[in-house]
Parts: sequence; structure tokens; C-alpha cells
Amino acid sequence: MGINAFAKTGNTVTFLANTTAPSGVQALSTTLGGNQYRIINSGSQVVFLGYGNSAAAAAANATVVTSSSNTFPLLPGTDEILTFMPNAWFTGITSSGNSTIYITPGDGV
Repeated sequence: MGINAFAKTGNTVTFLANTTAPSGVQALSTTLGGNQYRIINSGSQVVFLGYGNSAAAAAANATVVTSSSNTFPLLPGTDEILTFMPNAWFTGITSSGNSTIYITPGDGV
């Protein structure tokens, strides 16, 4: 069985992560149960990505990690394919400065 290249299954969403997390954005997939996302941090700051099944859950999870947190750190210049729940909501926060995040739902690696 081969490994499939990443195939886009929905529109790309974006937000500007700052020291205050912006309103969450939802990355909707056109496939049933689609739960993979290509996430790009095009900025120069570490972004602590909050995610969840609602905008409120994503915001609650967007925290700068000091010891333990339900967040996902994205290094500057990161281009990752990650798995979350289908049609997830995302936002992010930085400890200083800002970074633009792009999220595209899809399938593959």
C-alpha cells in the first residue's frame, strides 16, 4: 500500500496569531470524517495552536505553555500535516509578536 500525497478537501482558512488569541476559525472538510490538516506558520514567532470542536474550545486551548497545556506549539516556518477531530476550530497565541497561520483540510501526508 502506497502513501498518498496530501490532497486538499476544503478551503484554506487563516488567522493572525498574536499575544491575544483571535476568534477561532473552522476548517471544514468536504469529505465525511476528514480530520487531517496542513498547517503552516509563515511567521517568525512560535504559535501555541488551540483547537477544539467549537470556537470557544479552541480559544480555551490557545495558551502559552509554561508547564503543561492542551495546546500544540508550531515553530516559526513550520509546515505540518496534523490530525485533529473532523471540521475542527483553530486559533493561536504567541508569547510576543505575531505570525500568520494557514490551515487547509485534506487527506494524506
